[in-house]
Amino acid sequence: MLLQFNGEPHSYTFFNLTQNMEGDKGQVEMKLSSDMDEEVGGNGSHNSNPKPYVAQKLGRTSKNLCLMAAATLLFFIIGYSIGFLVHRKKDVAPTCAPSVSAFQEPPVHETGAAPLMDWDDVKKLFADKISPSKFESVLSEFTSADHRAGSPGDKALAIKVITKFKTYGMDTWSDELFVKVQDPPASGYNKFVFKGTEQRPTGFLSYSATGKVNGTVLYAYYGQESDFILLRDKNINLTGRVLLVRAGKISFAEKVANAAKMNAAAVLIYPDPTDYPIGDTTELFGHVHMGSGDPYTPGFPSFNHTQYPPVKSSGLPKILAQTITAAMGTSILRQLGGQNVPQTWGGINRLGDESDLITLEVNNVLVEKEIHNVFGVIKGFVDADRYVVIGAQRDAWGPGFASSTVGTSILVELARSISDMVKNDGFKPRRSIVFASWSAGEYGSVGATEWLEGYLTSLNMKAFSYINLDGVVGGRNGFKVAASPLMHSLIEGALKKVSTLNKAVSLFTQFGSGRDSWESNVYEDLKMDNAAYPFLAFSGIPSVSFRFTPGNSEYPFFGTMLDTPDRLKSLTSGDVTRLAEIASQFTGHIALRLVHHHVLGMNLTRYNDMIRTHVFRINKRLKDVRRMQPQLLPKDLTMQWFISAMGTYGRAAHQLAEDVTNSNLDDIEMCRIINDRIMAVERNFLSPYVSPRESPFRHILLGSGPHTLKALSSHLDALKADDPVADADLFCNQFALATWTVQSCANSLAGDIWSLALMET
Repeated sequence: MLLQFNGEPHSYTFFNLTQNMEGDKGQVEMKLSSDMDEEVGGNGSHNSNPKPYVAQKLGRTSKNLCLMAAATLLFFIIGYSIGFLVHRKKDVAPTCAPSVSAFQEPPVHETGAAPLMDWDDVKKLFADKISPSKFESVLSEFTSADHRAGSPGDKALAIKVITKFKTYGMDTWSDELFVKVQDPPASGYNKFVFKGTEQRPTGFLSYSATGKVNGTVLYAYYGQESDFILLRDKNINLTGRVLLVRAGKISFAEKVANAAKMNAAAVLIYPDPTDYPIGDTTELFGHVHMGSGDPYTPGFPSFNHTQYPPVKSSGLPKILAQTITAAMGTSILRQLGGQNVPQTWGGINRLGDESDLITLEVNNVLVEKEIHNVFGVIKGFVDADRYVVIGAQRDAWGPGFASSTVGTSILVELARSISDMVKNDGFKPRRSIVFASWSAGEYGSVGATEWLEGYLTSLNMKAFSYINLDGVVGGRNGFKVAASPLMHSLIEGALKKVSTLNKAVSLFTQFGSGRDSWESNVYEDLKMDNAAYPFLAFSGIPSVSFRFTPGNSEYPFFGTMLDTPDRLKSLTSGDVTRLAEIASQFTGHIALRLVHHHVLGMNLTRYNDMIRTHVFRINKRLKDVRRMQPQLLPKDLTMQWFISAMGTYGRAAHQLAEDVTNSNLDDIEMCRIINDRIMAVERNFLSPYVSPRESPFRHILLGSGPHTLKALSSHLDALKADDPVADADLFCNQFALATWTVQSCANSLAGDIWSLALMET
């Protein structure tokens, strides 16, 4: 290589030093560029007159000799230095910080061999951090008369939450979303006219179809599928009817979806006084999207005006829906003619006939709202990229004290308490805890679902559980839990360790004991209108939701303007803060157990029984169809492969449970591998064969749609009854896809492909 000075090329010495990674030796390469190239002509021949050439270059040669001597000396110094360093490397143990004195004790690091704090100490420390007195000020601070999604009140609460997280020393961030929701008309109103009387309810149902319909009223009890079967058995035509139904039992969205299946024209929903002691004039608010999230960006997150395919959620209703007050509903009911209601419905009311004409007009408007989800995280010390998410809805239709204020306050208190344990008490969680405050929960878990859609590929690989805090305190005399079967052991452990209002009695003793199992007393199905449902059925993340209730009934003021602090205090005998403390202890016990122990404490074999129940039910119905309608199904359709997949899953689940029992907890990598296999269980129950737009809740056991095992049984019932809507080809297709979904879940559960092969032998 040549450098140019004054137009004349000069040679230089180039040193290339390369030391190998092991440090065993030093290798030095030296390349000298001499004037020998000048002794070679352009054609490669030597100069024909070397003596004059040498004489001319004598002065330059002496300079080159000096340069070579200097290079040799430099080479010697570098070689000596490398040799010295290599020798020192062999004699002195490497340190991470050479500047630290050799006599200083190295800092203690979590190695994964054992927790730095005993589990009993963790529980006691956390229990000491939470108290009713601390909730007084927090509940007061987060109480707001108006914090509907996207409003200034909602944004103010978001700022309060994230400010609290920052005060606790947590890393924080927020997501800005632009979602489409339906609100009542800004000018004008919704109305109905019955028997010449016009009524203008101020409550509304977001995502209803809009327009005007004329029809005759038909009373349909709660609007459940079983109610419509009774009406059909009475040979009552539902096509074009305006259905009057009670609130309760199932969600507003399910009532409207059921009515649409029966070709009804519209649905009016009222709170019957026997179910809702909320007064005759109290308005109801809600939504009728048969799904969750922004229905105008199904499967996509509503981030920053991003362009989306021009599609809508299949869960948007095509018929009108409107809430009315108890006075309006009972007035219509008293004036109906026609047949008497079925005896099982009770009362002396009539169903309605062709003379009961009504006109309904819904003028809701579609608006775009800017909403914010805010987050804080306590990072783990071993597997920081694995986390449990604790979330609470922040918005409400009105005051929303029970629906959102209590949950948000518990979220903030949990963040404060656990942050303080880490910062001041030496607690080092292995895995991380993410605290999330959602907006637009009242419109169908919009904020939470959009987050799931935006980070789906990351979340279902790294989030191992979700704990929902919405509506956790709605009474004091009952306690209900809805969760993934994987979390049953965690729930049972928390029930046994957390005390009730009577400190001497556990939640398990008060609510879970009795003639039946604790599951039958406490456990209920996770419903679509629960914010934990999309985490489980859409994202495949094991989830849990729980709540205190007034007893056998529900808190009656959800979705009304009467959800105030005074009314909740009245229903709980003034024990709101104590119940908030208990709810915090229950949440904390589950969350801390998940981030503290080496292995996630999931109930790996609970799904075995559920799969077996479905398989036996399908098998029985399949035999019935073959006996009663043999021409409908192919002769070669067999349960053999489905039963085989069920068996493979059972063996894989038991093998994983044994691997957990026999695992070396000192081996961080082994624990991580086992935990990842556990995390994959729920995720692999999501059918890979259905579209998130058409069937977003893809879980074949707990989801919703024709791909679920429950739907397969229902499809066979329809085939057996020779129902014209039943499709044998569709059943066979869904049957095959469900079989392979169970088999794929078993394959993933087994871990390595050779483990599955060995297990089958």
